[in-house]
Amino acid sequence: MKTISLLVVVMVLGAVLAAAKDREMQGTIISENSVSCGSQTKGKKSIQELCQEYVIRTGATDYHVRQEKEAHKALLPINAPVELTINKDKMKFKVNGKEYEMMVVSEAAAPASASPANQDMPVQK
Repeated sequence: MKTISLLVVVMVLGAVLAAAKDREMQGTIISENSVSCGSQTKGKKSIQELCQEYVIRTGATDYHVRQEKEAHKALLPINAPVELTINKDKMKFKVNGKEYEMMVVSEAAAPASASPANQDMPVQK
C-alpha cells in the first residue's frame, strides 16, 4: 500500500513540475559572454565560431542559454526584462517585443545575495 501511495505522489509531483516548466515566467538578462560553439575549416585554416551565451535569472534560478542557429546574431540588452517559457531544453522568450528561441545549456541556483527574498534581510556578523 505504501509503494502505491508513493508512486501516485511521485507521478503527481512530476506532472506538476512538467506543467510549471511550460508556464510563462518573468526574468532578467543579467550577462552575456561569447563562447566557442564549434569550428569551421576553410582550406588549411580552422576558424573558431563564436556564439552568444546569456544568463537569464528568474527568481532563484539562473539559466544559461545559447543561440541555436548561426542566423541569430543580434546582441540582446543586459538588464532587460524578459517573458519566457521553457519546454525541455528550449527557452522561448521576448525581449523588447521580439521573440527568440535558444537552447538551455545549464541551470543553477542564483546566488543567495541575488534572491529577492534575501535582499531585505539584515546581514548578521
